[in-house]
Amino acid sequence: MIRYLGRRLLNYAALLFVAVSLTWVLAATQLNPRALFQLRQPPIDPEVIENQLLRYNLSENVPLVERYWTWLSGVLRGDWGYSPLGVSVAEEISTRMWVSLRLLLIGTLLGILLGVAFGAWTATRQYRVSDRVVTGISLLIISTPAFVIGHVTQIGATWLNNLTQTRMFEFIGETGEVGDYPLADLVDRAQHLLLPTLVLIVLGAASMSRIQRNLMLDSLGADYVRTARAKGLRESKAVMKHALRTALIPTGTYVAFSVATMFTGATFTERIFNFPGIGQYGVDTITNRDVNGVVAVTAFAGVCVLVGAVLSDIMVAILDPRVRLA
Repeated sequence: MIRYLGRRLLNYAALLFVAVSLTWVLAATQLNPRALFQLRQPPIDPEVIENQLLRYNLSENVPLVERYWTWLSGVLRGDWGYSPLGVSVAEEISTRMWVSLRLLLIGTLLGILLGVAFGAWTATRQYRVSDRVVTGISLLIISTPAFVIGHVTQIGATWLNNLTQTRMFEFIGETGEVGDYPLADLVDRAQHLLLPTLVLIVLGAASMSRIQRNLMLDSLGADYVRTARAKGLRESKAVMKHALRTALIPTGTYVAFSVATMFTGATFTERIFNFPGIGQYGVDTITNRDVNGVVAVTAFAGVCVLVGAVLSDIMVAILDPRVRLA
Protein backbone atom coordinates (compact mmCIF):
# COMPACT_ATOMS: atom_id res chain seq x y z
CA MET A 1 0.00 0.00 0.00
CA ILE A 2 2.80 2.42 0.88
CA ARG A 3 4.53 1.72 -2.43
CA TYR A 4 1.28 2.30 -4.32
CA LEU A 5 0.63 5.60 -2.53
CA GLY A 6 4.23 6.64 -3.16
CA ARG A 7 3.83 6.12 -6.91
CA ARG A 8 0.56 8.01 -6.91
CA LEU A 9 2.11 10.90 -5.01
CA LEU A 10 4.98 11.14 -7.50
CA ASN A 11 2.53 11.23 -10.41
CA TYR A 12 0.38 13.86 -8.72
CA ALA A 13 3.44 15.93 -7.80
CA ALA A 14 4.62 15.95 -11.42
CA LEU A 15 1.18 17.03 -12.63
CA LEU A 16 1.05 19.71 -9.95
CA PHE A 17 4.43 21.11 -10.99
CA VAL A 18 3.33 21.34 -14.63
CA ALA A 19 -0.01 22.96 -13.69
CA VAL A 20 1.58 25.54 -11.39
CA SER A 21 4.30 26.38 -13.93
CA LEU A 22 1.75 26.89 -16.69
CA THR A 23 -0.29 29.06 -14.34
CA TRP A 24 2.75 31.21 -13.66
CA VAL A 25 3.41 31.64 -17.39
CA LEU A 26 -0.23 32.58 -18.02
CA ALA A 27 -0.35 35.02 -15.10
CA ALA A 28 3.02 36.58 -15.90
CA THR A 29 2.08 37.20 -19.52
CA GLN A 30 -1.56 38.24 -19.13
CA LEU A 31 -1.70 40.19 -15.87
CA ASN A 32 -0.19 43.66 -15.87
CA PRO A 33 0.94 44.79 -12.39
CA ARG A 34 2.30 48.04 -13.85
CA ALA A 35 -1.27 49.20 -14.48
CA LEU A 36 -1.92 49.31 -10.72
CA PHE A 37 0.58 52.15 -10.39
CA GLN A 38 -0.13 53.91 -13.68
CA LEU A 39 -3.70 54.60 -12.59
CA ARG A 40 -2.67 56.30 -9.34
CA GLN A 41 -3.33 59.98 -8.82
CA PRO A 42 -1.16 61.95 -8.57
CA PRO A 43 0.96 60.06 -11.13
CA ILE A 44 3.95 58.07 -9.86
CA ASP A 45 7.39 58.46 -11.41
CA PRO A 46 7.83 55.63 -14.01
CA GLU A 47 11.30 54.93 -12.62
CA VAL A 48 9.85 54.35 -9.16
CA ILE A 49 7.28 51.96 -10.65
CA GLU A 50 9.98 50.06 -12.52
CA ASN A 51 12.13 49.70 -9.40
CA GLN A 52 9.14 48.42 -7.44
CA LEU A 53 8.35 45.81 -10.11
CA LEU A 54 11.98 44.75 -10.41
CA ARG A 55 12.19 44.33 -6.66
CA TYR A 56 9.33 41.82 -6.68
CA ASN A 57 10.24 40.10 -9.97
CA LEU A 58 7.20 41.48 -11.78
CA SER A 59 8.67 43.66 -14.51
CA GLU A 60 7.79 42.63 -18.05
CA ASN A 61 11.07 44.23 -19.18
CA VAL A 62 12.93 41.25 -17.71
CA PRO A 63 12.96 38.16 -19.98
CA LEU A 64 10.23 35.64 -19.12
CA VAL A 65 12.66 32.74 -18.65
CA GLU A 66 14.77 34.77 -16.22
CA ARG A 67 11.71 35.77 -14.22
CA TYR A 68 10.50 32.16 -14.12
CA TRP A 69 13.84 30.90 -12.82
CA THR A 70 13.90 33.61 -10.13
CA TRP A 71 10.37 32.66 -9.09
CA LEU A 72 11.10 28.92 -9.11
CA SER A 73 14.28 29.38 -7.08
CA GLY A 74 12.32 31.29 -4.47
CA VAL A 75 9.57 28.66 -4.32
CA LEU A 76 12.14 25.92 -3.74
CA ARG A 77 13.30 27.94 -0.72
CA GLY A 78 9.73 28.36 0.51
CA ASP A 79 9.39 31.94 -0.74
CA TRP A 80 6.27 32.46 -2.90
CA GLY A 81 7.10 36.07 -3.61
CA TYR A 82 5.24 39.31 -2.98
CA SER A 83 2.29 41.18 -4.40
CA PRO A 84 2.95 44.35 -6.46
CA LEU A 85 2.32 46.34 -3.27
CA GLY A 86 4.86 44.35 -1.26
CA VAL A 87 2.59 41.99 0.71
CA SER A 88 4.08 38.54 1.38
CA VAL A 89 2.08 35.89 -0.49
CA ALA A 90 3.13 33.08 1.88
CA GLU A 91 1.91 35.03 4.91
CA GLU A 92 -1.41 35.78 3.22
CA ILE A 93 -1.97 32.11 2.36
CA SER A 94 -1.06 30.90 5.85
CA THR A 95 -3.37 33.45 7.50
CA ARG A 96 -6.35 33.01 5.19
CA MET A 97 -6.08 29.21 5.25
CA TRP A 98 -7.04 29.14 8.92
CA VAL A 99 -9.87 31.59 8.33
CA SER A 100 -11.28 29.29 5.66
CA LEU A 101 -10.81 26.28 7.90
CA ARG A 102 -12.82 27.86 10.71
CA LEU A 103 -15.60 28.75 8.29
CA LEU A 104 -15.74 25.64 6.14
CA LEU A 105 -14.91 22.66 8.34
CA ILE A 106 -18.19 22.43 10.27
CA GLY A 107 -20.36 23.42 7.31
CA THR A 108 -18.73 20.97 4.90
CA LEU A 109 -18.74 17.99 7.26
CA LEU A 110 -22.31 18.52 8.51
CA GLY A 111 -23.53 19.07 4.96
CA ILE A 112 -21.99 15.77 3.87
CA LEU A 113 -23.34 13.83 6.86
CA LEU A 114 -26.85 15.23 6.53
CA GLY A 115 -26.82 14.72 2.77
CA VAL A 116 -25.81 11.06 3.10
CA ALA A 117 -28.43 10.47 5.79
CA PHE A 118 -31.26 12.14 3.86
CA GLY A 119 -30.24 10.51 0.59
CA ALA A 120 -30.15 7.02 2.07
CA TRP A 121 -33.43 7.57 3.95
CA THR A 122 -35.36 8.91 0.95
CA ALA A 123 -34.10 6.03 -1.21
CA THR A 124 -35.77 3.56 1.17
CA ARG A 125 -39.01 5.57 0.84
CA GLN A 126 -39.01 5.98 -2.94
CA TYR A 127 -42.03 7.84 -4.36
CA ARG A 128 -43.59 8.41 -0.96
CA VAL A 129 -44.57 11.87 0.22
CA SER A 130 -41.41 12.28 2.31
CA ASP A 131 -39.24 11.33 -0.67
CA ARG A 132 -40.98 13.80 -2.97
CA VAL A 133 -40.80 16.62 -0.40
CA VAL A 134 -37.08 16.13 0.29
CA THR A 135 -36.39 15.76 -3.44
CA GLY A 136 -38.30 18.93 -4.28
CA ILE A 137 -36.51 20.97 -1.60
CA SER A 138 -33.12 19.60 -2.64
CA LEU A 139 -33.69 20.41 -6.32
CA LEU A 140 -34.86 23.92 -5.41
CA ILE A 141 -31.71 24.55 -3.39
CA ILE A 142 -29.41 23.07 -6.04
CA SER A 143 -30.97 25.19 -8.78
CA THR A 144 -30.60 28.38 -6.73
CA PRO A 145 -27.21 30.15 -7.00
CA ALA A 146 -25.17 30.23 -3.80
CA PHE A 147 -25.05 34.02 -3.69
CA VAL A 148 -28.86 34.18 -3.83
CA ILE A 149 -29.18 31.79 -0.88
CA GLY A 150 -26.56 33.81 0.99
CA HIS A 151 -28.38 37.11 0.46
CA VAL A 152 -31.74 35.57 1.38
CA THR A 153 -30.32 34.35 4.69
CA GLN A 154 -28.91 37.82 5.35
CA ILE A 155 -32.34 39.37 4.72
CA GLY A 156 -33.96 36.84 7.04
CA ALA A 157 -31.32 37.41 9.73
CA THR A 158 -31.80 41.18 9.53
CA TRP A 159 -35.57 40.73 9.89
CA LEU A 160 -35.12 38.51 12.94
CA ASN A 161 -32.66 40.94 14.51
CA ASN A 162 -35.13 43.79 14.06
CA LEU A 163 -38.02 41.67 15.33
CA THR A 164 -36.22 40.61 18.50
CA GLN A 165 -34.39 43.92 18.93
CA THR A 166 -31.13 42.00 19.37
CA ARG A 167 -27.94 41.32 17.45
CA MET A 168 -28.46 37.59 17.42
CA PHE A 169 -27.07 37.22 13.89
CA GLU A 170 -23.87 38.88 12.68
CA PHE A 171 -22.94 38.21 9.08
CA ILE A 172 -20.37 40.75 7.91
CA GLY A 173 -16.76 39.71 8.43
CA GLU A 174 -15.19 37.21 10.76
CA THR A 175 -15.48 39.32 13.90
CA GLY A 176 -17.19 42.49 15.02
CA GLU A 177 -17.70 44.53 18.16
CA VAL A 178 -16.85 42.31 21.13
CA GLY A 179 -18.86 42.84 24.30
CA ASP A 180 -17.51 43.06 27.82
CA TYR A 181 -18.59 39.74 29.31
CA PRO A 182 -17.06 36.26 29.78
CA LEU A 183 -16.28 34.41 26.51
CA ALA A 184 -17.38 37.47 24.53
CA ASP A 185 -14.84 36.83 21.78
CA LEU A 186 -16.02 33.24 21.34
CA VAL A 187 -19.68 34.30 21.21
CA ASP A 188 -18.88 37.00 18.65
CA ARG A 189 -17.08 34.53 16.37
CA ALA A 190 -19.95 32.04 16.71
CA GLN A 191 -22.47 34.74 15.73
CA HIS A 192 -20.47 35.57 12.61
CA LEU A 193 -20.02 31.89 11.72
CA LEU A 194 -23.67 30.90 12.13
CA LEU A 195 -25.16 32.16 8.85
CA PRO A 196 -22.33 31.23 6.43
CA THR A 197 -22.08 27.81 8.09
CA LEU A 198 -25.83 27.34 7.62
CA VAL A 199 -25.53 28.24 3.94
CA LEU A 200 -22.72 25.71 3.47
CA ILE A 201 -24.69 23.00 5.28
CA VAL A 202 -27.79 23.60 3.17
CA LEU A 203 -25.89 23.62 -0.13
CA GLY A 204 -23.78 20.58 0.76
CA ALA A 205 -26.68 18.53 2.11
CA ALA A 206 -28.87 19.25 -0.92
CA SER A 207 -26.30 18.13 -3.49
CA MET A 208 -25.05 15.19 -1.42
CA SER A 209 -28.58 13.88 -0.81
CA ARG A 210 -29.26 13.66 -4.54
CA ILE A 211 -26.01 11.78 -5.16
CA GLN A 212 -26.53 9.40 -2.24
CA ARG A 213 -30.16 8.73 -3.12
CA ASN A 214 -29.30 7.61 -6.65
CA LEU A 215 -26.44 5.42 -5.42
CA MET A 216 -28.64 3.90 -2.73
CA LEU A 217 -31.41 3.11 -5.21
CA ASP A 218 -28.91 1.24 -7.39
CA SER A 219 -27.76 -0.77 -4.39
CA LEU A 220 -31.29 -1.54 -3.18
CA GLY A 221 -32.12 -3.00 -6.58
CA ALA A 222 -29.01 -5.18 -6.75
CA ASP A 223 -29.24 -8.96 -6.77
CA TYR A 224 -27.30 -9.46 -3.55
CA VAL A 225 -29.71 -7.25 -1.61
CA ARG A 226 -32.74 -9.08 -2.97
CA THR A 227 -31.05 -12.39 -2.12
CA ALA A 228 -30.41 -11.20 1.45
CA ARG A 229 -34.07 -10.28 1.81
CA ALA A 230 -35.20 -13.61 0.33
CA LYS A 231 -33.09 -15.45 2.92
CA GLY A 232 -35.04 -13.76 5.68
CA LEU A 233 -32.59 -11.01 6.67
CA ARG A 234 -34.31 -8.12 8.42
CA GLU A 235 -35.03 -5.14 6.17
CA SER A 236 -33.02 -2.75 8.31
CA LYS A 237 -29.99 -5.06 8.35
CA ALA A 238 -30.17 -5.69 4.61
CA VAL A 239 -30.28 -1.95 4.00
CA MET A 240 -27.52 -0.98 6.43
CA LYS A 241 -25.10 -3.87 6.00
CA HIS A 242 -25.39 -4.55 2.28
CA ALA A 243 -27.03 -1.66 0.40
CA LEU A 244 -25.68 1.33 2.33
CA ARG A 245 -22.11 0.07 2.58
CA THR A 246 -21.96 -0.55 -1.17
CA ALA A 247 -23.53 2.83 -1.90
CA LEU A 248 -20.91 4.54 0.27
CA ILE A 249 -18.01 3.32 -1.88
CA PRO A 250 -18.40 5.95 -4.64
CA THR A 251 -19.51 8.44 -1.98
CA GLY A 252 -16.13 8.01 -0.29
CA THR A 253 -14.36 9.39 -3.35
CA TYR A 254 -16.67 12.39 -3.49
CA VAL A 255 -16.33 13.06 0.24
CA ALA A 256 -12.53 12.83 0.12
CA PHE A 257 -12.33 15.44 -2.63
CA SER A 258 -14.98 17.64 -0.96
CA VAL A 259 -13.16 17.75 2.36
CA ALA A 260 -9.71 18.24 0.81
CA THR A 261 -10.82 20.99 -1.59
CA MET A 262 -13.18 22.80 0.78
CA PHE A 263 -10.64 25.65 1.19
CA THR A 264 -11.19 26.80 -2.38
CA GLY A 265 -14.79 25.69 -2.83
CA ALA A 266 -16.69 28.46 -1.04
CA THR A 267 -15.65 31.60 -2.88
CA PHE A 268 -19.19 32.97 -3.16
CA THR A 269 -19.91 32.34 0.52
CA GLU A 270 -16.70 34.10 1.57
CA ARG A 271 -17.41 37.05 -0.69
CA ILE A 272 -21.02 37.44 0.44
CA PHE A 273 -20.18 37.26 4.15
CA ASN A 274 -16.86 39.11 3.75
CA PHE A 275 -14.73 36.33 5.20
CA PRO A 276 -11.04 36.88 4.31
CA GLY A 277 -10.40 33.27 3.33
CA ILE A 278 -8.60 31.53 0.49
CA GLY A 279 -11.54 31.78 -1.91
CA GLN A 280 -11.85 35.53 -1.54
CA TYR A 281 -8.09 35.92 -1.72
CA GLY A 282 -8.06 34.05 -5.04
CA VAL A 283 -10.50 36.56 -6.54
CA ASP A 284 -8.61 39.51 -5.06
CA THR A 285 -5.29 38.36 -6.54
CA ILE A 286 -6.77 38.44 -10.04
CA THR A 287 -8.42 41.81 -9.47
CA ASN A 288 -5.20 43.26 -8.08
CA ARG A 289 -3.03 41.78 -10.87
CA ASP A 290 -1.04 39.83 -8.30
CA VAL A 291 0.95 37.29 -10.35
CA ASN A 292 2.58 35.56 -7.39
CA GLY A 293 -0.69 35.44 -5.47
CA VAL A 294 -2.57 33.82 -8.36
CA VAL A 295 0.11 31.15 -8.70
CA ALA A 296 0.20 30.49 -4.94
CA VAL A 297 -3.58 30.04 -4.77
CA THR A 298 -3.41 27.68 -7.75
CA ALA A 299 -0.64 25.68 -6.07
CA PHE A 300 -2.63 25.54 -2.82
CA ALA A 301 -5.72 24.32 -4.69
CA GLY A 302 -3.59 21.76 -6.51
CA VAL A 303 -2.23 20.40 -3.24
CA CYS A 304 -5.80 20.11 -1.94
CA VAL A 305 -6.78 18.10 -5.01
CA LEU A 306 -3.68 15.93 -4.58
CA VAL A 307 -4.62 15.20 -0.97
CA GLY A 308 -8.19 14.49 -2.03
CA ALA A 309 -7.05 11.99 -4.64
CA VAL A 310 -4.90 10.10 -2.14
CA LEU A 311 -7.67 10.13 0.47
CA SER A 312 -10.16 8.81 -2.08
CA ASP A 313 -7.87 5.87 -2.89
CA ILE A 314 -7.56 5.04 0.80
CA MET A 315 -11.29 5.38 1.48
CA VAL A 316 -12.25 3.16 -1.45
CA ALA A 317 -9.83 0.51 -0.21
CA ILE A 318 -11.35 0.71 3.28
CA LEU A 319 -14.97 0.59 2.13
CA ASP A 320 -14.57 -2.00 -0.64
CA PRO A 321 -12.89 -5.25 0.49
CA ARG A 322 -12.38 -6.23 -3.15
CA VAL A 323 -9.87 -3.38 -3.62
CA ARG A 324 -6.30 -3.84 -2.52
CA LEU A 325 -3.66 -1.13 -2.87
CA ALA A 326 -0.54 -2.97 -3.99
